Amino acid sequence: MPQLVTHGALLTCVAGAAPSALTVVAPNVTGEMKPVANIQDFVPMVNIMPFGNCKILTAAAAGVPTPCVPATTPWTLGSTTVTVRGMPALHSGSMCNCSIGGVITISNPGTTKETVT
Repeated sequence: MPQLVTHGALLTCVAGAAPSALTVVAPNVTGEMKPVANIQDFVPMVNIMPFGNCKILTAAAAGVPTPCVPATTPWTLGSTTVTVRGMPALHSGSMCNCSIGGVITISNPGTTKETVT
């Protein structure tokens, strides 16, 4: 079963050179003492920070290393049974698209005990 995603979860983008951590800014629901994320926690530079250099932007700049600037859309595949702040909770199988062309996944959800469907 997928695990709940909390503040500090490790994110990976297929177009990014480095992982990033998820920031949850509304901490009214916790899991393992950390704020739990929902599908609306996708805001660039608030919830989702850069992933180092972007492979897509670097290719467009003729190979010049270009920093990632997330341009994310809401998370998909949220929980069907658990809501957080009125929206489906994020779980370890959730994904987020970047309009630059990357796909962001959760490589470490930040929890080990709490699972959802």
